[in-house]
This record gives sequence, structure tokens and C-alpha cells, in this order.
Amino acid sequence: MMRTRPLKVALLGCGVVGSEVARIMTTHADDLAARIGAPVELAGVAVRRPSRVREGIAPDLVTTDATALVKRGDIDVVVEVIGGIEPARSLITTAFEHGASVVSANKALLAQDGAALHAAAEEHDKDLYYEAAVAGAIPLIRPLRESLAGDKVNRVLGIVNGTTNFILDKMDSTGAGYQEALDEATALGYAEADPTADVEGFDAAAKAAILAGIAFHTRVRLDDVYREGMTEVTAADFASAKEMGCTIKLLAICERAVDGGSVTARVHPAMIPLSHPLASVRGAYNAVFVESDASGQLMFYGPGAGGAPTASAVLGDLVAVCRNRLSGATGPGESAYAALPVSGMGDVVTRYHISLDVADKPGVLAQVATVFAEHGVSIDTVRQQGKDGEASLVVVTHRASDASLTGTVEALRKLDTVRGVASIMRVEGE
Repeated sequence: MMRTRPLKVALLGCGVVGSEVARIMTTHADDLAARIGAPVELAGVAVRRPSRVREGIAPDLVTTDATALVKRGDIDVVVEVIGGIEPARSLITTAFEHGASVVSANKALLAQDGAALHAAAEEHDKDLYYEAAVAGAIPLIRPLRESLAGDKVNRVLGIVNGTTNFILDKMDSTGAGYQEALDEATALGYAEADPTADVEGFDAAAKAAILAGIAFHTRVRLDDVYREGMTEVTAADFASAKEMGCTIKLLAICERAVDGGSVTARVHPAMIPLSHPLASVRGAYNAVFVESDASGQLMFYGPGAGGAPTASAVLGDLVAVCRNRLSGATGPGESAYAALPVSGMGDVVTRYHISLDVADKPGVLAQVATVFAEHGVSIDTVRQQGKDGEASLVVVTHRASDASLTGTVEALRKLDTVRGVASIMRVEGE
């Protein structure tokens, strides 16, 4: 039997995502009510510019006083899609204090202060859901938190930023340089006017922190995530990747150590074999590859950004939270019981592709190989091309730690025969 009194929803933010949330709540009101067991009513919308016309939203619902809206006391669920740290953090904690559960898409805030927000939700016996914070419409957080709750996740490897994937895909498929591909992404609306958060890996790093925390039942903050942007990736890097049967992606990688005693989280460009499922992810799409003990390998794929896809994830959380509200229960909160230490990048073990500019004369290869051997880094393949006294030397290693590779490169730079290190790229997905 359906309850006739509606559940009241406060919407914080009415931009690209917020306006889609409001639209879907209106156009799919009957379906949402049937799925929840009660109607849902948009009770207020907090915005910064109230004079802007917002189609489908009654003007009397619009307010600039977000704090007053979340303090009303009759609000059942607050949907936060304004982003940033403040005032979002204060508004969410105030919502809990005044009896509302929260649905958020705020990856930056959750990566920085997720533990405190979960603690506030638990203190007030309320829900905190945030499926939309990672990978847009792709169901990922709930499968990790619930569907795989009985399994042991060992690795999460993914493309979690559509802007960077579009740029790298364009460089791969057309031979375009980085700036040319970025300009096209900007013109098509895939990249912001200031793309720093995307291309320097900040956006992906926040998502990696959230995913690692859920996957490994350990608190992982943004500061724990190693981050390396993709602005230095060149057409020459893609040419080298193709010679190895690879492409290049900006990856978020969360791993449990082989001995199970620690975890790492990192974001950086990497070569990935064309045979790997992530290699075929094109354009602005996202995909995440999960490896676990019992389930094996799972892949989640779909649009990772945009108003409608992200709003879909928000509405999915809204339905779940409203159902919990009706039943007097709450969903899963933070699971950080494992409390594993988060290791630094120096402990990460992977393969490397190193391109060196060297003198084209006898003995250079032997000198370079000696340096690798002295630092305990095993070489898999070497390719050398020379002309007019100069040469390029491409070395692909077996698996080695980042710390040992760093020492190797420092020693190589000291060789008289090495003119410079053209590029260093990790090789993942094997």
C-alpha cells in the first residue's frame, strides 16, 4: 500500500546535473512513487542566481538560503550537487543534524572528508549515498559496497575521467598532438575552460580515493593518492605504444599488496595492451575493471559524466534512501574495519617503458644495461635506432618497484653517453 504523504526533497544546486535531477523527478514522478512506495516532492531548490529561469521549477521553490532550506526540519532527503568543499560540507552536516539523509555527487569533498561525513551520518542515524561521485551513470559504488561485500577485492583499475579519455583517444586515433586534441575536447564541451582538474589527474585522484576506501575497507584520503597528469604525453609516446601493441590511458589504479598487508592508490598515464578490455574504451566513456578473489574479473562501462547520466545515478540513490526512510532503516555506512596502511608510490611494482636519447656509438647499450642491472631492474626488451651520431634507445623492463626505477633513471642521467630521458611510461593491465 502506497503512503500518500510525500517524502520531501531539497535540491542544493541547479546546474547541469541539478536541473536534470529536477526534470526527472517531475517527468517520472509516478514511476518514482511506485518504486519507492510514496510520492517524492521537490520542496526547495537552493541556487546562487535566483533570477535565472529554470524550466519546470516553480519560482517559489527557489532560494539563495541553502542553510535555511536544510534546517527546515520537514526535509527527508537533501540532494547535494553544488560541488566543492564549502559550503557543501557544512550544508551536509547541517542536514544530518536536522533529520535529513543525504545524496551527494561531490567527489572532492568525499575524498577529503568522507570519514567525517560518514561519522556525522552515523551519529544522526541517517544515510549518506554518493553513487554519482564516481563514474557518472555507471553503477559502481553500490556493487562494491553491497554486491561484493562478501568477496575480497584485490584491484580496481579504471578510466574514470571522460575528458582525458577523449583527448587520449583522439591522439591515438588521429595522431593529433595533446594541445590539438584538448582544443577539440573544449570545442565539443568535453573539457572545461580550465581543464586542470581533469588533465592533471585531480578529478581521477579523488575518485580513486573513494574507490580504494570502499574496495579495501580502509580510509584512503585524497592526499594518499599518487597523482600524475597527462599533459606530457606526446604523439611519439603513442607511436611507441603501438609498436608494443598498446595504447595509452589515464588510469586510476587501486591495489592490495600481494601479502595483503597494505594498499596503494594512484593516477597516471600508462600503456595498456590492446587486448585488455580498457583499451577499447573510446571517446568520453568511462570503464572500471575490478578483480576479486571469488568473482574474478568484472568490468563496469558507460558514460562517466554529463547531466542526464549523472542525474541517473543521483536518482538511483534517491530511491534507495527514500525506501530506507519509509522502512525506518539505513543503508550501509563507512566500512573501514581493515584499516590497512596506504603505501607510497615507491612501493608500487609494475613494468616500465623508458625512451632515452643517447650517443650513437659502440658500448652505449652495454653501459645502459649495466646501470639497470646495478639497480636490480630486469630488462625485457631493448630497441635502438641511430643516425648521424645520435640515437634513441627504448627499454621495456620486467616488473620493478618505482623506487628502483627512480634510482636507475637518476644513474642513467649521469652517463656521458645519455643525452636525456625522453619519456618514462608505466605499462599496466598485464
